[in-house]
Amino acid sequence: MSSASGELRPNYQAYVDWFDGMSAERTGRKRHEADALFRRSGITFAVYGDEAGAERLIPFDVIPRIIPAHEWRSLADGLRQRVKALNAFIHDIYHGQEILKAGRIPAEQVISNAQYRPEMQGVDVPNNIYAAIAGVDIVRAGAGEFYVLEDNLRVPSGVSYMVENRKMMMRLFPELFAKNRVAPVEHYPDLLLDTLRAVAPKGVLDPTVVVLTPGSFNSAYFEHAFLAQQMGVELVEGQDLFVRDEQVFMRTTQGPQRVDVIYRRIDDDFLDPLAFRPDSMLGVPGLLSAYRAGNVTLSNAIGTGVADDKSIYPYVGDMVRFYLGEEPILNNVPTYMLRKPDDLAYTLAHLPELVVKEVHGAGGYGMLVGPASTQAEIEDFRKRILAAPEKYIAQPTLSLSTCPTFVDTGIAPRHIDLRPFVLSGHEVRFVPGGLTRVALKEGSLVVNSSQGGGTKDTWVLED
Repeated sequence: MSSASGELRPNYQAYVDWFDGMSAERTGRKRHEADALFRRSGITFAVYGDEAGAERLIPFDVIPRIIPAHEWRSLADGLRQRVKALNAFIHDIYHGQEILKAGRIPAEQVISNAQYRPEMQGVDVPNNIYAAIAGVDIVRAGAGEFYVLEDNLRVPSGVSYMVENRKMMMRLFPELFAKNRVAPVEHYPDLLLDTLRAVAPKGVLDPTVVVLTPGSFNSAYFEHAFLAQQMGVELVEGQDLFVRDEQVFMRTTQGPQRVDVIYRRIDDDFLDPLAFRPDSMLGVPGLLSAYRAGNVTLSNAIGTGVADDKSIYPYVGDMVRFYLGEEPILNNVPTYMLRKPDDLAYTLAHLPELVVKEVHGAGGYGMLVGPASTQAEIEDFRKRILAAPEKYIAQPTLSLSTCPTFVDTGIAPRHIDLRPFVLSGHEVRFVPGGLTRVALKEGSLVVNSSQGGGTKDTWVLED
């Protein structure tokens, strides 16, 4: 809320004026009301490996994160540019591979990547859109500059919490929205449906869209059901679909119905047991053949994961220059690639200062936060790095921005990030803001829900 010099930022002035008049009793009552409403609505998150196996309520903080209009405009321009370049890159590596031929990215980094799918070579997708839905994780550090921490292009999650957080704030504190011109986010499901319809197979004028979920035991099942309900489309599991004559059909009480677009929330490996993992019970036999024939669209496309792999992340700036002929608006965090001997030597010598991540890791797992780790943890991670340095990257520990947050001891600063959700159809669109995640543990830089993080409503102020 305040600048480095301690001055209140103008975008928080109206909120602070209101908050100063709030009693502690009313604030506490509203916080408990929010928890009860979320639990009643079934807005929970399953944590894999949890001993109890129970679903948890994602902590919701009632102090919003507020972004002024001019900052959002700059962020929005950078997001459009970045996602356009990433889609161009994915198309290229499955077709002409021009960026590899030009030597801008080492070919072995792409072709031998575990997320690269040779089955997609030469496959054309509608409008060359591979990542129709992208979740780009943004952090603010140093002198207030925004950095991209990572790109999520496979099955990015969390957008349901963005929408529900806004509903909750408007229900609890309606007077706040009369005092602040906050850009809306409630129309995201409408934008998502428009985007999915825009990438339907060629010639399909009124596409049937479904959401494909691995089932109710998935950690993000609430979101799958929420988005299907909000878009007014069917939520299906693999057993609800079948392939005939390279076309996908949905089983209904009225008989088979042709499916044109599948918003899939299942990883590549589990989509089609005939093409990928034969032991998978989640997917649809023959789905890849229907996809390759151009008779169904998968969003996101098979093989997008290569572009959000952490070993490819350092090259996104080169993608922007190569495909768009522009300088990147949003910067990456400086990154050491441990397959390079010099980067490896530097990292091993500075482990207590760095953040080290597995290139295929997600959810805050498989990483070392040097400044927050014990000597034993650091030495254990050193052995893992030496055993397979190509599996890791390292980055400096950023001094992430904080936002006041309610914790057990009162209000305290906690580190935050931002995940805007970028939709690519006929054009690149998004709702203003995104999901702000907050690390609730004091000093923690890990905001992931699976690691005990919470969420906040994100306000973008209109001019």
